[in-house]
Amino acid sequence: MERHSPTREGRGRTWAKAILLGEHSVVYGHPAVAVPLHDLPMQATATPVPGPSWLNSLDHRGPMDQAGPRFACVVRAFEAAREFSGCPEQSFEITTRSDFPHERGLGSSAAAAGAIIRAVLDACRRKASADDLFALTQLAEQVAHGKPSGLDAAATSSPHPIRFKGGRMRPLSQCIEQAHLVIADSGVHGSTRQAVGGLRLRYEENTGAIGPLIDELGALAQTAVTALGDGDAPALGAAMDRAHTVLAELDLSLPVLDELTASARRAGALGAKLTGGGLGGCVIALADSAQAADRIRSALERSGAPATWTHRMPVSEVKE
Repeated sequence: MERHSPTREGRGRTWAKAILLGEHSVVYGHPAVAVPLHDLPMQATATPVPGPSWLNSLDHRGPMDQAGPRFACVVRAFEAAREFSGCPEQSFEITTRSDFPHERGLGSSAAAAGAIIRAVLDACRRKASADDLFALTQLAEQVAHGKPSGLDAAATSSPHPIRFKGGRMRPLSQCIEQAHLVIADSGVHGSTRQAVGGLRLRYEENTGAIGPLIDELGALAQTAVTALGDGDAPALGAAMDRAHTVLAELDLSLPVLDELTASARRAGALGAKLTGGGLGGCVIALADSAQAADRIRSALERSGAPATWTHRMPVSEVKE
């Protein structure tokens, strides 16, 4: 492989994602629909330095090799990118900065890994295809989540909403006028690994009861694909509401998530649900105007959400 000498500070950018429908069922071969949240970026810089590599991420400021298990995903991303770039011996100071919290079901581990990978490649002036970037991010995600579906790696770098199934991504049209997502942090750290692993055990122990619920989540995700393409906001909202009920039946919700979704609906949301692995994290609520989004956001804050965001879902048409 050709060797490259890094001579500049590299930069990488990804963003948060929200799963509209299909979390958990995507692990079992069903489709999932995710929306990239471009308003909530993750940014990384990679600065060539002498001596040991250094990591500045979240509350860690120190040598990369002393970052500990919590940062194993980003360390793996850094190592994989450095090797791919053809400069495996070069040390870097890696700094990440995000506009959204980690461990909330918004794809923070994949976004951080993807941003770091892009920053290192940029510093080394090494080009990579979309498939290369996805594969490198997945290497890091395996450290964070065990057997990730690939949805987060795809959605945190996609320009469009995506349908993801069996490791394959397809961009989706979004034809709902004035659609907004309101995202509310429950204040409870979620663990995708714990949620996925726990559901897997329950599925293996009682496939007859758990299997149909997982199948229903997959069918609701397909409903979302159709609703987005048809511009049918009420259908999308109804699917979101039902998905939250199913996720709660699968023991993936918490009282705080149930209360936040109920509060959003009382404030006029067309639909509301947890997003991501569950057992904490965030809820999302669908609004059909900026004014409705403001009302929903205020209601969620009054219900105790420590942080909220509003994301406008731009109309986009993807040619088949």
